[in-house]
Amino acid sequence: MESCRRTGLSGVLCSLSLLCVILDIQLDGVLGATHVEIEHHLEMGRKLLAAGQLAEALSHYHSAVEGDSKNYLTYYKRAAVFLAMGKSKSALPDLTRAIQLKPDFLAARLQRGNILLKQGNTQEAREDFEAVLQRSPEHEEAHDQLMKANELEELQEEAHAAYHQGDYSTTITVLERVIEISPWDPESRELRAECYIRMGDPQKAIQDLTPTTRLRNDNRAAFLKLSMLHYSLGEHHESLNHIRECLKLDQDDKECFSHYKQVKKLSKQLDMAEELIQEERYQDAIEKYESVMKTEPNVPYYTNLANERICFCFVKVRLANEAIDVCSEAHQRDPRNANVLRDRAEAYILNQDYEKAVEDYQEAREFDGDSNEIREGLERAQKLLKISRKRDYYKILGVSRNANKQEIIKAYRKLAQQWHPDNFQSESEKKEAEKKFIDIASAKEVLTDPEMRQKFDAGEDPLDPENQQGGGGGQQGWPFHFNPFESGGSFHFKFQYN
Repeated sequence: MESCRRTGLSGVLCSLSLLCVILDIQLDGVLGATHVEIEHHLEMGRKLLAAGQLAEALSHYHSAVEGDSKNYLTYYKRAAVFLAMGKSKSALPDLTRAIQLKPDFLAARLQRGNILLKQGNTQEAREDFEAVLQRSPEHEEAHDQLMKANELEELQEEAHAAYHQGDYSTTITVLERVIEISPWDPESRELRAECYIRMGDPQKAIQDLTPTTRLRNDNRAAFLKLSMLHYSLGEHHESLNHIRECLKLDQDDKECFSHYKQVKKLSKQLDMAEELIQEERYQDAIEKYESVMKTEPNVPYYTNLANERICFCFVKVRLANEAIDVCSEAHQRDPRNANVLRDRAEAYILNQDYEKAVEDYQEAREFDGDSNEIREGLERAQKLLKISRKRDYYKILGVSRNANKQEIIKAYRKLAQQWHPDNFQSESEKKEAEKKFIDIASAKEVLTDPEMRQKFDAGEDPLDPENQQGGGGGQQGWPFHFNPFESGGSFHFKFQYN
């Protein structure tokens, strides 16, 4: 206060003056401490960046920027970390701020121009490269990048012109160079994806669209298109994942929600159908796959899959004719499907049509030569064909391959009564009846014995002398210990129908 009186200041003004001095002293102390902290953060950021610990380095650069928002180098260094982390979109604002604080900062301008060029922004990129060349006319990199920017602009125009003319092949060729120069440009990838779709190559379209979901902040259109492409290929789980990503961005998006309901319903049906097959509930699985075809009748993949799996189920429940009908439709729709050919072959075996079974297995092997199941199935069908040309016990009794023991015995009794040798008078008729009767009895013996029947179904005749240990001799065709007809045609006997 004494100094105030000496200077002639009033009491109020003097008090304000003293307060300002005190604040200046305190502020200097705070700024001094902040400066030390900023230097610490910058040094730690540099060390961590050099060590490849990018997330930790970024954290220190965040603190440095907050501590000093006027330091262009701090923004530039943080941008460098963003770029090292592959976050070019985050780096751009920092580079722009660095240029605003220091317009002649050529390194930041060059870096921003490079990012803009990779994003396909030719005009803005060109302005940065020209600004560098204006201050440094001999700058080689800026000159080369400016040339690329000019080339990119011409290529973009050429690609769009070819696309509007319907020349998708040329568009794709031009866009290959465009994307080489500007790999972060979503528009070029989306255009090439559209060309692939129109040319019937959805897999390549998916490859181009997938990165665009990251190149745009809200790319619901890409998620929807990806979901629909995966859906058309039968990849319903992938389709469901992408459409959920769309709804995460906007749960009220009508197009995404509508498609989501369809994919979710179909995916649930398909998963349930396969679970039923795993549980061996084949009739329920057939009904579920019929529902799949009603849910999605317009995408060929799902109709083909449903027919393929229904065919498989019919074979499992041993309904041969139904299986052959469905398999034949599936084969007509998808001629190279080895699974359909395999299952139809099994249906033909159930129908005792071994030649067709062999043909289907041979064709299936052409499409899937590495399958052990198909190789073993072919061998079995060939054995059954060979046996059928000798004796087919199912045909002898006139029963189907899925006949139960009761049906087999019933057929045996009827035929045994019909062909009993005592029913015939002449020697020639009696000998023919004897042969028939032996075949009928042999068929009954094999097909009512689970072990013998299993061997026969696997392509081996258990009564064939060639298949019997210590075999040989002419009595092997008769399944019992004696042949009642050897004692002569006048021998009369009774047999039990067991």
